[in-house]
Amino acid sequence: MRIFATARAAVHALRPDQPVYCFRPQVLKDDARNFAEAFPGKTAYAVKTNSEPMVLKTLAATGFDCFDVASPAEFEAARTVAPDAELLYTHPVKAQSDIRLALEQYGIRVLALDHEDEVAKILRIVRGLDLDPEVITLLVRIAARGQAAYELSKKFGAAPGHAVELVRRIAGVGFRVGLCFHVGSQAADMHTYERAIASAAWVRSRAGVPIDLLDIGGGFPARYGHDPRQAPPSHPETGALIDDIVGQIAAWGLEDVPLVAEPGRVIVARSFSLIVRVLLRKGRRLYINDGIWASLSDSWTGKITLPARLLPDSARRKRVGNPDNIVPFKVCGATCDSVDILSRPFYLPETVSTGDWIEIGHIGAYSLALRTRFNGFYPDTFVEVTTPFEAAGPAESLASLETMAD
Repeated sequence: MRIFATARAAVHALRPDQPVYCFRPQVLKDDARNFAEAFPGKTAYAVKTNSEPMVLKTLAATGFDCFDVASPAEFEAARTVAPDAELLYTHPVKAQSDIRLALEQYGIRVLALDHEDEVAKILRIVRGLDLDPEVITLLVRIAARGQAAYELSKKFGAAPGHAVELVRRIAGVGFRVGLCFHVGSQAADMHTYERAIASAAWVRSRAGVPIDLLDIGGGFPARYGHDPRQAPPSHPETGALIDDIVGQIAAWGLEDVPLVAEPGRVIVARSFSLIVRVLLRKGRRLYINDGIWASLSDSWTGKITLPARLLPDSARRKRVGNPDNIVPFKVCGATCDSVDILSRPFYLPETVSTGDWIEIGHIGAYSLALRTRFNGFYPDTFVEVTTPFEAAGPAESLASLETMAD
């Protein structure tokens, strides 16, 4: 992988006509360590967020030895880079063959569920393998609602009363019992965790059996862009959010229960940016060589504004407009699908033209994991960049061409 100081330097050297991912391993290490040091329990990186080998290898080298996994492919990805790592199988609904593989081949001993039929599937396989249920912890997932960019409670989670029944059933057949919840991705409200913790405390008090583990899931927000004409959105800082969560756990009497968190976005988001090229400017529309079916699905949801920086083509000497005038551009993707239009604009100088490049920051979470081969487009070129995205100039735009000179 070639190494450059900045994305601008990569553009000067490569003049790429296809999208290029800029990986920043030091940023990944710093953000991973910052979370793990702030969180008092076990940190299990959510592999689904970004399962690229370079990411998992970097985390393993940083000391991560626990991963949140949801499928056999994720089992293998994590164990390939960290053979002795602990794997937490937190998908609530699983194929029987995958349960057997997890228990028999990968030695997974923590699994999540939210329904009694899932208990029956696991118990059947445990008995068939002649395993001792007392070495296996089953996490009952409690439904948790809150303000987040991606709401997860519509698909998974048992209501508190149902969770009490599941806890008693699990304990009754000899498994160890844990509780878990997930408040959704990119949580915007600190009180979301408090409500989920209160539900966990209620379930524990009503069930009347020992709880061996509390998994608080993910949801820790990462920083993105915003409309430069407005104040930045208010998101809790990671450290302050963790302190508040720990305080709420103590307030609800759960401080004696071992903790696990499953961060993903907050760890990996800042470690990647993406260089795209403007294929065509049509008024205030920009047609670029990436889109919602590739790296930019996060922006399609309408919940996240991705920070964008213009990297002008130095071969174009004559430009129209004022480079100091920052305006919103609607962004259209590379495919022939008319749905391939980002819900949020890019804020760029009005001088942007066909042939220019744009660096899109903070796309490490889910962008690579969700890219498809639709229409034959599949970005898969990587370079390493040593300068953090924020340190290379204004995050949403550049005030003049001179301010971005290397």
